[in-house]
Amino acid sequence: MTATIVYTSAVEERTFSLPLRLALASTDTPGALLDGAWWPRSRDLAAELPALTAVLDPLWGRITHVTVNPTLWPVIPRKVPVDGHVVSVGWFKAEQDPHKLLLLSYTVGRWDLLVIPPQTDPAVAAWLMTAATGPLRSHTASDLLERAEFPRMVTEADQAREAVWDSEGGHGARVTAPARSA
Repeated sequence: MTATIVYTSAVEERTFSLPLRLALASTDTPGALLDGAWWPRSRDLAAELPALTAVLDPLWGRITHVTVNPTLWPVIPRKVPVDGHVVSVGWFKAEQDPHKLLLLSYTVGRWDLLVIPPQTDPAVAAWLMTAATGPLRSHTASDLLERAEFPRMVTEADQAREAVWDSEGGHGARVTAPARSA
């Protein structure tokens, strides 16, 4: 797999001029599996992390480390320069949910964010953000994505059944009167 990443000021302008798509959960639910959801615009960690840490550093303390599962990230930089410091990036393939971003701060602690795939439909992304920040938050990141995919899979299955029905004379079939014998 080959990934081409453009490191230009256009990428930086795009990253900082568009609003960050982030939803954070209330801190009053101990033991929750997720602390929020992040919907990046691309799979380019070097371009996406600076905007995320710019928002999170004042809220959670300076983010110093991030870990991801390499399954869904084409390139994982070892370090990403952000405003005033550098964030170290690590990866765990078997140990970390592929749809989760783990953030660490030396001064405050650890947070787990659901990473919504960039190409996700906005309505599905909104549902995922709500589910990841709700009061229960007892589902893993991958479980939430599977639950979000279920309605789409049902719709596609219904469309496939209807296409078969149509091809067998369903909607488009003409009803003709039986021929009269004379």
